[in-house]
Amino acid sequence: MKLLVVSDNHGWDSILTDLKRRYEHKVDAMIHCGDSELKADNPAVEGYTIVRGNCDMEDQFPNDVLESVEDCRVFVTHGHRYDVKMTLLNLSYKAKEHSADFVFFGHSHTAGVEQQDGVIYLNPGSISLPRGRREKTYAIVEVDKHQTAVRFFDEKHHEVENMRTTFSR
Repeated sequence: MKLLVVSDNHGWDSILTDLKRRYEHKVDAMIHCGDSELKADNPAVEGYTIVRGNCDMEDQFPNDVLESVEDCRVFVTHGHRYDVKMTLLNLSYKAKEHSADFVFFGHSHTAGVEQQDGVIYLNPGSISLPRGRREKTYAIVEVDKHQTAVRFFDEKHHEVENMRTTFSR
């Protein structure tokens, strides 16, 4: 399984179009963790599983999505409703409630990934306004029967190599 995860483009629709053109037929799902600031009928968001962020006015985007991709359960949210800038505890309760293998979220604009109790928590960072690093980032998650690999890329699609992380399954 291979997933594209992006968040917090804040109106920059051409980057979503570029990501779609690059990955649409190479990944099993394209996931957007909110704050697109785009309308649901904008062609740039077509094909993405997308949630509503605190800066999104589009009420057609759901607050949370539980997606099954191959044999994995993926919980997607923006994160502002779960206090992700303070703790992952609230998200961990949702992960347990939904038996999620992955939790993807944005909001803080800070890229990072960690595993707790077998669940992988991923914030792809912001593709437009990063915090904590200079790179504008998105993530590619690749899962096979032995491991999960998470790689971060900048807006020019260069890997941010010191952020590569692998988890055993």
